[in-house]
Amino acid sequence: MLELQHISYTVKDENNNDKHILKDISVKINDRFVAVTGPNGGGKSTLAKIISGIYTPTSGRIILDGEDITDLSITERAKKGISFAFQQPVRFKGITVKDLICLSAGKNLKINEACEYLSEVGLCARDYIKREVNASLSGGELKRIEIAMIIARGTKFSVFDEPEAGIDLWSFNNLIQVFENMHKKINGTILIISHQERILDIADKILVVADGRVADFGHKKDILPGLLGGKQIACKTLIDKL
Repeated sequence: MLELQHISYTVKDENNNDKHILKDISVKINDRFVAVTGPNGGGKSTLAKIISGIYTPTSGRIILDGEDITDLSITERAKKGISFAFQQPVRFKGITVKDLICLSAGKNLKINEACEYLSEVGLCARDYIKREVNASLSGGELKRIEIAMIIARGTKFSVFDEPEAGIDLWSFNNLIQVFENMHKKINGTILIISHQERILDIADKILVVADGRVADFGHKKDILPGLLGGKQIACKTLIDKL
């Protein structure tokens, strides 16, 4: 279980005044699939980066399975079982897909073992296993490879920051299928930052973040109808179709 206790995050603006990005967020996350949504600029991506260790909160505590990890680095949190997938996955010239899968698994896998992870994300292994992670791969391909890496790691808490960003409709449809499969098999928690109705619809719970605060949090069946009806937050992109 991940617990956020009174998390706040403040930065300085161009005039050296305090800008409050997150404001006293407290929430317990102990479900297999949680979607985080809300208006643009509301603090969703900042929250994801604080959970993963990219940012350090100005105040508050982060508890993972009873352990205070607030002051741990992103590397130390990764060792504790937290993964983070960026909106735009990093490309590595000269490094193959197999290299990344082996690195994620923490051991030198046989080709057939590495291929199993690619198959789980809907990629034909023989077409990808020896390819370099460079500009020849599309955004959708990179994101599925990144998910395969997270599956190979077997992390207890996986964070995805707007995985639908920058990909076409075909790639998005495949991504939804991958997350549905992860939802069925995962032994930990998936947390996805998203505006997309189809992603929200496969979540167990939805966390709504607006103006740096928790606007709502609960089961999908209780939260989603209000979001789609515009009764809880103004978020035009929530039901945008790719």
